[in-house]
Amino acid sequence: MGKVKQKGDSKETGGSKEKEPLKNEWETSDFLMAQKRINRAAQSLKLDDNVIGPLKHPKRSLSVVIPCRMDDGSVRAFQGYRVHHDLALGPGKGGIRYHNQVNLGEIAGMAMLMTWKCSLMNLPFGGAHGGIRLDPSALSMTELEKVTRRFTSEIIEIIGPDQDIMGPDINTNEQTMAWIMDTYSINVGHTVPSVVTGKPKSIGGSLGLLEATGYGVSLCTQKLLSHLGMSNDAPTVVIQGLGRAGTGTAKNLIKAGFKIVGVSENSGGLYNPNGIDIEKVKAHYREHKTMDTYPDAEHVERDSLVELKCDVLALCAVANQIHAGNVDKIQAKVIVEGANAPTTPEADDVLNSRGIHVLPDILSNSAAVTVGYFEWVQGLMRLFWNEKEVYDRLDTLVTRTCDQVFETAKTHKLSLRDAAMRIALERVVEARRLRGLYP
Repeated sequence: MGKVKQKGDSKETGGSKEKEPLKNEWETSDFLMAQKRINRAAQSLKLDDNVIGPLKHPKRSLSVVIPCRMDDGSVRAFQGYRVHHDLALGPGKGGIRYHNQVNLGEIAGMAMLMTWKCSLMNLPFGGAHGGIRLDPSALSMTELEKVTRRFTSEIIEIIGPDQDIMGPDINTNEQTMAWIMDTYSINVGHTVPSVVTGKPKSIGGSLGLLEATGYGVSLCTQKLLSHLGMSNDAPTVVIQGLGRAGTGTAKNLIKAGFKIVGVSENSGGLYNPNGIDIEKVKAHYREHKTMDTYPDAEHVERDSLVELKCDVLALCAVANQIHAGNVDKIQAKVIVEGANAPTTPEADDVLNSRGIHVLPDILSNSAAVTVGYFEWVQGLMRLFWNEKEVYDRLDTLVTRTCDQVFETAKTHKLSLRDAAMRIALERVVEARRLRGLYP
């Protein structure tokens, strides 16, 4: 009797063992989480895999090695990535991040997220993203410039104002965008301001872009609470993360009559039911680099801040902050995602079953890419708008999209995330259908 094949054995073909197929390089936990979102939306639209299959993977991904001569004369090699997820609606649009944990799966997942964000806002962009695996705090400004310029040169064939437009993301800023713009322009022989967004105003940046994310998160929060009938006096807010997005969100919500009762930074969190002075907290943190010595609030563990009781929990830090391990402890009535992917799909299901509304990232933090679109248009036209014009246009687009998401959720009995994904996916699928399959 022949050997009974056990589970896990390699297949045998012609005397040789056939290895199990490898997974795609980008299939990390971050990317697989992004795929779960599209699967849920596809079920809502009753789309089969012939339609959805290509959208479950990036259209193209470029991995490059970036050699750099360091200040001490040594040469180090850094890993860089640029990914295009889908370009059916237009050229790619997405940020570039510098972090020592950057990998292809993370970048591919972010590119997919950008596809849905641009589609939901009805912008003429596809989804893209990029990053370099490095610790920017360990490099000098000269070294960062060299790495940025070499990275731009390595990916220059797939970027451009009609191909892929980069913007700032984690640990990149206006200066990074200026270096990218200059490097690209030198290589093509003329100045091309619309190859990036988020650049300094003196070389074509748009008014309002730096403040756009916080402003947009605040605007979406106000629209949602009004829609839910929760616009009572001074709704309480807890904000995780006091970076640019979190600080902007806090300031705009305070202006709108909200009360900030909890905040956190890397070193810890603060809670005061009577309200927190954001400017005072920021000044203290700049001076002491810690929350531990702040006198006018109760100190809480950074990771416990999301469990505080409040009307609104604004997640403005990093990904995967609400997950299966802490979702049952969430006491907020509404969660607003100021960061990208701060809630896992598993936590989403629990929150939905508990009646906690989650305003998804592809809507709530979409103001930055929307004003980035305005900057791209202004650069192409060589005609610039004043701040009022920028914010009037932003208000119109954000308000219209909020109304569409709320109506879709009501009509199809969906969560806000599933409603937003349904709208975004439907537009991309329609564009792909009309363009056809080549060849």
